Amino acid sequence: MISQSILTLITAIFIGGAAGYIGSLMLTKRMALVGGPLGHLALPGVALALIYHFNIFLGALFSIFLGIFFIWFFETKTKLPLEALTGVVFASGVALGFLILPMSHAEEAIVGDITKVDLLDAFLAVGLGSVIFLATRKIYKKIVLTSISEDLARARQINIKKINFIYLLLIAFITALEVKIIGILLTAALFAIPASTARNLSKNLFQYSLFSTVVGIISALSGIILFKITNFPAGPLMILSSSLSFLLSLVFKRKKAY
Repeated sequence: MISQSILTLITAIFIGGAAGYIGSLMLTKRMALVGGPLGHLALPGVALALIYHFNIFLGALFSIFLGIFFIWFFETKTKLPLEALTGVVFASGVALGFLILPMSHAEEAIVGDITKVDLLDAFLAVGLGSVIFLATRKIYKKIVLTSISEDLARARQINIKKINFIYLLLIAFITALEVKIIGILLTAALFAIPASTARNLSKNLFQYSLFSTVVGIISALSGIILFKITNFPAGPLMILSSSLSFLLSLVFKRKKAY
């Protein structure tokens, strides 16, 4: 039988790594903070999962998927930016979630609970984390190209709407996985901070995506270790570890400049 500690570490490694990798793409598209509203959007599904005692990932994914669909649908019908559409949809989801969330489960929903990771969660983290990484790798350069110039992307016969939809789906899956370990409040940080750290340290696109993945993994592992030592919630500790790596990258970057 696999111990709770091993399951927790495996889950953290795959979620942290996948979030860091796709986060490097989100930062390139200036969408690093979109993960926050999407995490909040998971609240209605998380609330239902806690009330009816089924897997939080499934509840979060269902709620986020509906939100992603509406964001994508509205994008095809309007000329509003993704950030604005995300704000409209997530605000409605958060309002609904708080109406049905039992206050006795509020802390678990907001900051997560790493102690409740089980074998199914670990399998989901490994399986979906791997799929997210491979799928993101496949569309990575196309997304970067569309960020530079949509006209150039069309000239290369890239289906921009299709690529953006796949991209949003991948963000939805990894955000739903994040909710289990860091709650709905801090999901954007696992995307934004490792990618920002990697941006300070990297010299090319390959290093940027690699360092972002590695920092995501190290931050998740550091949070778990600190949780074992201090017994503080693991989610906030992961984010603080990631923030420390960012501060260290600033020092290293300044030294490189000289």
